[in-house]
Amino acid sequence: MANRLPEMSDDARPVIRRLPPDAVNRIAAGEVVERPAAAVKELVENSLDAGASRIDVSIEGGGKESVVVADDGCGMGSDDLLVAVERHATSKLAPDAEGRVDLDCISTLGFRGEALPSIGAVARLDIVSRARGAADAFRLSVHGGALEGPSPAAFSGCGTRVEARDLFYATPARLKFLKSERFEAEAVAEVVKRLAMAFPAVAFSLASDGRRLLTLPAEGGGEAGRLKRLSAVMGRDFADNALPLDARREGLALRGFAGLPTFNRGLADRQYLFVNGRPVRDRLLVGAVRGAYGDFLARDRHPVLALFLDVPPEIVDVNVHPSKTEVRFRDQALVRGLIVGALRQALASAGHRAATSPSAFALGRMTAQSGPGVAPFRPSAPYLAPENPFRRAREPGGGLEDRGRGYDVAAPSARDLPAEDAPERFPLGVARAQLHETYIVAQTEDGMVIVDQHAAHERLVYERMKRELEGGAVARQAMLIPEIVDLDPGAAARIEARAEEFAELGLVIERFGEDAVLVREVPALLGNPDAAALVRRLADDLAEFGQGLALKERLEAVCSSMACRGSVRAGRRLNAEEMNALLRQMEETPHSGQCNHGRPTYVELKLADIEKLFGRR
Repeated sequence: MANRLPEMSDDARPVIRRLPPDAVNRIAAGEVVERPAAAVKELVENSLDAGASRIDVSIEGGGKESVVVADDGCGMGSDDLLVAVERHATSKLAPDAEGRVDLDCISTLGFRGEALPSIGAVARLDIVSRARGAADAFRLSVHGGALEGPSPAAFSGCGTRVEARDLFYATPARLKFLKSERFEAEAVAEVVKRLAMAFPAVAFSLASDGRRLLTLPAEGGGEAGRLKRLSAVMGRDFADNALPLDARREGLALRGFAGLPTFNRGLADRQYLFVNGRPVRDRLLVGAVRGAYGDFLARDRHPVLALFLDVPPEIVDVNVHPSKTEVRFRDQALVRGLIVGALRQALASAGHRAATSPSAFALGRMTAQSGPGVAPFRPSAPYLAPENPFRRAREPGGGLEDRGRGYDVAAPSARDLPAEDAPERFPLGVARAQLHETYIVAQTEDGMVIVDQHAAHERLVYERMKRELEGGAVARQAMLIPEIVDLDPGAAARIEARAEEFAELGLVIERFGEDAVLVREVPALLGNPDAAALVRRLADDLAEFGQGLALKERLEAVCSSMACRGSVRAGRRLNAEEMNALLRQMEETPHSGQCNHGRPTYVELKLADIEKLFGRR
């Protein structure tokens, strides 16, 4: 069907008309309430701003059939209910004596006054509320924009209950674009989880079609309560593998928890940023996390973290998106620098610490042997151990040779070691054996450690090369014929602005006309690189992240490759002195808990867990 041309006036100009109120309301609703999850977000934010200590969310049909949000906040009276469903009416912004409203100082989650009228324009909205200290409760209904009430209602306690039924019944076209009920329910759950992470002192619950999906009791104050809430949402392993952050710079404060590099995922779906308590999605976080973790993770692996940024309201714009899921900072470089610096400091403080998940996986795989033909062990009489054939074999004439490659059968026991070699003196213990010329087995004070000798030495060599790289200017080589790289004017300007930074890394670039740059020298470490591809990637990084990551990543990749090739290889037999020297270097070197690719360099098994495997506990 062809598009209709606008009606023209006699002088061939389009006729400008005012849209009817119901059309205006539905258009505005489409901006704020794009799906059930958006409605839940707006209603829960209202509950939080009302001072609720408990919020219960219930949905049916993925939120299409029904959304109910109940809280124990301050509540509303009859007059407040009438004003609350009007457009641009809010209790969260107050004019000054001259009638002006300061939109540069927003300290609440919601403030535009769009949620309730927008939901009422496209659904059947019913609100029941009792103001704190009031004797009566009132009900107000808005069905497809038609107002009914307020009228007295039965309601126990104080607070507000908002129910939105038949979402988008007044705009069926929008309903057609929603996804499956399961997908929409998962989107609602993600919204509730994010808000619950931001407000650990508030209890949350979520039910879908009568099935409880989420139950989060209120947690205590401080970072301990916050970590407990994060672990309840992100998984119990997060608390065991999280590093605390606490950094400040120029009026900004960053707190939160970041996962160890070895505690990573294939997707970046567990990276959360909260600005003044508001969950946001911002590409600034993506670039900052990539810059901080790029030295420890492969490009297809992503860390797990939750960052809480507190900034003065006047330096952040929270109204750049209708649903307030994006923000704009006045000084993005300051915010990015704070995040990267805090993450790097936390990672450095971890030392040789590695994630507990590989150890938990290993213990999970160590189960008692079972299956056809294997009878369970049920002693009915005192157990008598058979004679140890190894003991007999070691006696003169026993005839047993050490067939284990690289394994010292006669390794001394703990009580034979001198005091300075006792396991309790070292976090990674004392080497006891080498298995398959690849894995070092060490005894610790309360368990054992298994070390991948190649992965561990690779990280040690890499860290040393990085220190040398940072200690002085990077060696560079002049190109026989300088290469001209064509770029658009904006990209060329961004490259020129960072020319000094790139020169410190060995890449000498200068502007060549309006839409090109000239590459004169490249880092010697890179050999004979594709200069044009490198410069274009740098330009893309500057446009996306505000920093040229590609060159540093290339240099670090070369160092990593050189470290990998120059490290102790798997299959090399080490003596006890070499193995213990490797363990001591690991304890002294930051980030030695993971190799250059983000894999763990060692697995630790506690004695208590080992005893459980053998039924001793």
